[in-house]
Amino acid sequence: MRYFCTYFDHRYLPKGLALYQSLLQHCSDFELWVLCLSPTCYDSLTQLNLPEIRPIKLQDLEAADPGLRQAKNNRTLVEYYFTCTPCLPRYLFAQNPNIDLITYLDSDLFFFSSLDPLYQDLSHSSIAIIEHRFPPKLASLTFNGIYNVGWVSFRNDKSGLDCLNWWREKCLEWCHDYHQDGKFADQKYLDDWPSRFQNVIVLPHKGANLAPWNVDHYNIELKNNQFWVDEQPLIFYHFHGLKEVEPGRYDTHLGFYRVEKNHKTLSLLYNGYIQSLCQLKQKVAPLLPESSEENVRYKKIPAWINLDNQSSESDYKTQTSKLISDAIMAIEKAFSIPSSIEPNHSSTLSRPTEF
Repeated sequence: MRYFCTYFDHRYLPKGLALYQSLLQHCSDFELWVLCLSPTCYDSLTQLNLPEIRPIKLQDLEAADPGLRQAKNNRTLVEYYFTCTPCLPRYLFAQNPNIDLITYLDSDLFFFSSLDPLYQDLSHSSIAIIEHRFPPKLASLTFNGIYNVGWVSFRNDKSGLDCLNWWREKCLEWCHDYHQDGKFADQKYLDDWPSRFQNVIVLPHKGANLAPWNVDHYNIELKNNQFWVDEQPLIFYHFHGLKEVEPGRYDTHLGFYRVEKNHKTLSLLYNGYIQSLCQLKQKVAPLLPESSEENVRYKKIPAWINLDNQSSESDYKTQTSKLISDAIMAIEKAFSIPSSIEPNHSSTLSRPTEF
């Protein structure tokens, strides 16, 4: 059994479900805990009752971690989300002592092949992280962190827990969406983990956390129904920054990272993912009265997250419950159909990806 956790709100529900579907396809036995950052997200996942997904209310995490709740007072919404990152696996270890190893995943990851090589590399390590692997032209971006928070694994042993508790304390103390005194969000804290903590591995697989910031390092190919990163299979891609800028039209964010290579293969890769998102978005749309991909950066924390405002959440549930019940049968039917990562060139759900 492999254990994962992630978090997202209703705006990210299609991406979170795409992550789940890709795990279903490439990981035979797993549990995925989802910290639901909005009541709509929790209600949707609870009623969908998807196998292997364990929804968690944000209020439950806050009740178990008063320090996290206190941190809400001095940061923006996205900064608060970042602060939750180390608190979530720590909470899950406490609630589920049977978990031997848990991996936090960003919800905009998508798996393309078996995860087995990563677990073979991880072996008996207590902590696993992955470098950004910036090409020389983007070396200055190391300012944001040597390692990326997209995949972070912790073993339930002394080294793993020491690291997790240290990271949580640091994020409670300071976790903002700007740079200050060598810190940046939850990510910059990872920089010295290989020297600060015992039994840390930096996962070396080229196919792990391929992303817009490192694709120019490699030759990306589609051969025999499999994406390859040089000589290694693509295990998971990080669709960082992908955004629907208008209905059916997406910005890949590749231009921001001045990507120069592999345009044909990346177009296939992005089109396949976008088609999955479009299909999922259509299927869950009835659950999402606020389904727009609103940017939460710099957004203030809304009232419904405040535990003292229970009536707002209750009213919201009442208003959305009928929509959810009407849609639930259609969703269950949709998830009974096996998903495919094969690019479908005939689909009309999305337009070609733009670079």
